[in-house]
Amino acid sequence: MTYSSKSSVSATRQPMSKLYLSLTAMALFGTALGAVATQGDLVQKPTPEIQTLKQTGKAFTQVTKHVSPAVVFIKAEKLASGPNRVLGNKNQQNPHQDEWMEKFFGDRLPKFNRPGQPRHDGRSVGQGSGFVITENGYILTNSHVVKEADKLTVTMADGREFEAKKVGSDSRSDVAVIKVDASDLPVLRMGDSEKLQVGEWALAIGSPFGLSGSVTAGIVSATGRNSVGITDYENFIQTDAAINPGNSGGPLVNLSGEVIGINTAIFSRTGANNGIGFAIPINMAHQICDQLIEHGSVTRGHLGIMIQNLTPELAKSFGLGDVDGVLIGDVVADSPAHQAGLEAGDLVVEFNGKSVDNMGTFRNTVAALAPETKANVVVLRDGNRKTLSVTIGQLPSAPQAEASHPQWVESLGFTVQPLSDELRKQNDWQDVTGVVIDQINSSSSAALAGLQPGMLIEEVNRQKVDDVDEFHKFIEEAQEEGQVLFRVKHGEYSRYVTIQLQE
Repeated sequence: MTYSSKSSVSATRQPMSKLYLSLTAMALFGTALGAVATQGDLVQKPTPEIQTLKQTGKAFTQVTKHVSPAVVFIKAEKLASGPNRVLGNKNQQNPHQDEWMEKFFGDRLPKFNRPGQPRHDGRSVGQGSGFVITENGYILTNSHVVKEADKLTVTMADGREFEAKKVGSDSRSDVAVIKVDASDLPVLRMGDSEKLQVGEWALAIGSPFGLSGSVTAGIVSATGRNSVGITDYENFIQTDAAINPGNSGGPLVNLSGEVIGINTAIFSRTGANNGIGFAIPINMAHQICDQLIEHGSVTRGHLGIMIQNLTPELAKSFGLGDVDGVLIGDVVADSPAHQAGLEAGDLVVEFNGKSVDNMGTFRNTVAALAPETKANVVVLRDGNRKTLSVTIGQLPSAPQAEASHPQWVESLGFTVQPLSDELRKQNDWQDVTGVVIDQINSSSSAALAGLQPGMLIEEVNRQKVDDVDEFHKFIEEAQEEGQVLFRVKHGEYSRYVTIQLQE
């Protein structure tokens, strides 16, 4: 009886369980259908926010279609000097980057041609980007992309290849012009970089790692960046649009498809994009481009003064209070500034009717003027305003030795210049010898070790340095050791710094 009773109860519970499970399944199915319906409604009826994003995406697409045909890939080949050293396909500057890419791609890892890597036939092959500015084949790019090349090959977006020739190159601004023999080429329209505002959209187009036609989007993060240490004359646009090796020379464009800058460099400790890229403003590049096409070189205005930014400490020392300006540290004898009556200790507050607030902008303004131009300079001297008239001179050409630095000197990440009498006087280095750091790559190991332009290198591997030639000799001797010990003087004090040499 007991058993029979349990059996009966069990028999009545089974159908109820099945019914419960069926109802649960239907409920879940209904919920899923509701979700699908909701998603369908979202696709069919996008919210205003999603619609806005879609329109932004369409804007990027339209700009890319308009701009890309005029963006070119540049292959720069140079005959390697010295014994041919086969380095394989590894990235010597950043081996960890190769390891990461091999893990990601496996056997499908693309074999990128890295800039400056020697080939088996003894040639060094670099690569970069550029963009067409005239229908008959003039192309704007970076000086560092084409400067050392013996052969240049330009590949258009449609696959056509042309051999190009160098028209002119200006290392002080990192602007260069090359030309191909062609006609009816697609051309990019120039924008106005003076009207740029922080926060505007910007697209960087080029060939990072040899991947032609790559597009990245970001915003204009800052304008007027100078004292970065990349070139002599700096007025960079900063952007977070991804810029990587191979993007150099390509255009930075706005949403109207106009060029606002030339992608030039990145700030990175790894060699890859960290969200801080720099582009030369197109207004500045256009002035240089015109001179390169017409004359093959660039002529710059010159005053003949040593200048520095006015710090709060200096302002207090000179009793200047809360003012903006650029302080004159020294005046070169018989220079245009000397002839106009400018003196050390003068604070330049106005130049040609415009306020002066920082050293980089002032320097660029003077350089942009043609020699023999008359300009008015307003200075504060002993608390009094004085207006002086100056006739702009011509900046001496860059020393020829600058272009012929041995490759192992460039691998240090900086170049040097002789210790001049002006620098001796300015820094009170009367009883010392050495060479002065001239330009430095802000992402190099030297910069990371704290070296800066203007520092004096007194010793190389415990040997006193008297001139630039001796500096080169000592660095060459240090190649086998793979590192070099510097004794560096900054102001009154000296310290030792060790730098790893790259092969």
